[in-house]
Amino acid sequence: MGGVNRRISTLIVAMVPILTFGMLLTVVTVPYVALGPGPTFDTLGEVEGKQVVEIEGTELHPTTGHLNMTTVSQRDGLTLGQALIFWASGRDQLIPRELVYPPDKSKDEIDEANTKDFRQSEDSAEYAALHYLKYPMAVTVESVDADGPSNDKLQSGDAIDAVNNTPVANLEEFQEILKDTKPGDTIAVDYRRKNGPAGTVDIKLGKHPDRDQGLLGVSVLDAPWAPFTIDFNLANVGGPSAGLMFSLAVVDKLTTGDVNGSKFVAGTGTITGDGEVGSIGGITHKIAAADEAGATVFLVPADNCDEAKTADVGDIDLLKVETLEQAIDSLRTLSAGGEPPRC
Repeated sequence: MGGVNRRISTLIVAMVPILTFGMLLTVVTVPYVALGPGPTFDTLGEVEGKQVVEIEGTELHPTTGHLNMTTVSQRDGLTLGQALIFWASGRDQLIPRELVYPPDKSKDEIDEANTKDFRQSEDSAEYAALHYLKYPMAVTVESVDADGPSNDKLQSGDAIDAVNNTPVANLEEFQEILKDTKPGDTIAVDYRRKNGPAGTVDIKLGKHPDRDQGLLGVSVLDAPWAPFTIDFNLANVGGPSAGLMFSLAVVDKLTTGDVNGSKFVAGTGTITGDGEVGSIGGITHKIAAADEAGATVFLVPADNCDEAKTADVGDIDLLKVETLEQAIDSLRTLSAGGEPPRC
């Protein structure tokens, strides 16, 4: 009987570290984030019943094929067990959490910055597409201060053509006129509005916080202007790296023929207002996501090419792009049976 009890005691003692390790796997969290292939979205298609790229106020042309933007999945708050599973899978990558969530910033601050970056990328994608399509430049209202003098008088997207009957062709001319104003002055602003009539509005200037001139309460920039609206209906998905694919969708919808040659094209890349394509993070995960979605062509920012070539690309054709114009030219060259620049 004593021998049996000793064996049971030995078994219990042996089980303690196993049970303890099991609890550690499911309870203890680790300071790592898992990155992997995320969902892709066809910028020529719909999401939740809305066009991903919605253009209103002008003639649109039918499109075929795909222009998919790609994302990286991000899993935070990992337990030790989950981290080990992701590490062993070979599909996901573990990186220190501080690289994604800097310790000197709160999660809300990071989310707010990401949302701001995404909105700016949408504006840049629109401007890049309109620049490629050769729409003329104008002094364009980027935003209106909610409690400023121009609230309910000017709108984001308005083109300012003149101030006090003096034409303004660019931002420099616009700023020169405002330099000669003072708080309390009333100025007449001639504007054009997207999907609406042009007009003139009188605005009483407020007090500028750090200048003697009057405050109009708008943010403006030189940008190509079109009389129709372009909206991107993906909320904060993809971050600034969605810029290139958004621009391609705009161009495809506004021109005859298919930019993608009816192929399943995916890609990534930031974009500036004049069409320069910039590098992004997680390129290997995005290529994997595109491959799983069925893409046959992937647009790679030039600076990401070396890393992209380390990915398991399957049968995907990796095209190297530096500008929006080059991306479009490369896709057309590929469709015609030519040899576009590749990674």
